[in-house]
Amino acid sequence: MFFGAGNITFPLIIGQNVESGIVFALIGLILTAVVMPFTGLMSITLFEGDYRSFFNRIGKIPALIVILILLGIIGPFGGIPRLVTLTFATLKVYFTGMHMLTFSLISCFLIFLFCWKKSRTIDLIGYILSPVLVFSLVFIIVKGLFFSTPEVMEGSHVPHPFLYGLKEGYNTMDLIAAFFFSSLVYERLKQQAGAKGKATSLFTSVFKASLIGAALLSIVYIGFGYVAAHFSHALAGTPIDQLVGRLGHIVLGKHAGLIVCLSIVLTCLTTAIALTVVCADFLQQHIFKEKVKYEYSLGLILILTALTTTLEFTGIVQMLSPVLQVIYPSLLVLCLFNILHKTLAVKSIKIPVFAAMSLVLYFQHVA
Repeated sequence: MFFGAGNITFPLIIGQNVESGIVFALIGLILTAVVMPFTGLMSITLFEGDYRSFFNRIGKIPALIVILILLGIIGPFGGIPRLVTLTFATLKVYFTGMHMLTFSLISCFLIFLFCWKKSRTIDLIGYILSPVLVFSLVFIIVKGLFFSTPEVMEGSHVPHPFLYGLKEGYNTMDLIAAFFFSSLVYERLKQQAGAKGKATSLFTSVFKASLIGAALLSIVYIGFGYVAAHFSHALAGTPIDQLVGRLGHIVLGKHAGLIVCLSIVLTCLTTAIALTVVCADFLQQHIFKEKVKYEYSLGLILILTALTTTLEFTGIVQMLSPVLQVIYPSLLVLCLFNILHKTLAVKSIKIPVFAAMSLVLYFQHVA
């Protein structure tokens, strides 16, 4: 579920721009795009996947506002349309006659069909889409690194590769996604464990799964980063939303590249399904108070998504980037203090979180 549009694109952007400084840039990326999200996942698992309880520690009204903002960012005003626009741009490398609006409407209809039976969402992702995804990504990495003739990497095009990778990691939005994906995962684990399932054993299951997920994400980030660095000249001038399609074409050739691009489409579909279910659930249960059917909430989310796709991938990224740089440090502080609350009974929360946000806003203003 974590591996979506940003996870595919931003390691490529980093590799293309940094080249010889790739090691430091990838360390920064892994900190914000792997360590932070899984810290968030573990912290909210301590609250048994209940993100309302997790955020309520900063106050019920602030919590509701924060949740709405975050769901908007990863949902219909950011995450979901970004997935749709990346899918469009990736396929457009091969199918040049496609139109954005038509493609967006068809994509939203398909997402609606997959999300209709939300009880099957996790199984669909875990048993079918994820294995196809992992195989395809590893295929590109292995072929690009070991069975192609790489270019000579030049010096870094950015002055501070580590900080550059750190900031680009924010754009994956995985820390935000972790808060809401955990509710889906925890609920599914409870169903599997049955009445005898204990919170401690469920936490252990999530922890083990998180290690595997974190390792896989890190491997893909490192691999994609190095492949993009090795072919940075060939990728020069390629729009950021077409980097995946172009790289597949370069490394694998036209026909094999198309097959991999179709698997990337499945990748984006995987995350879009999960995000849409989370957003529609919250809308129906907490905003409409279950007075409106789930299908109507689902439809509203996807209509807003279709409208946002008109900004295209680059426009959505530019809109989200400054917001993410402000809220990410505060969310990390919230995670850490909630972990301390559950493990060491530390009660402090509001002052650290709002102080972190104030500091970030101050430094952003100074910059």
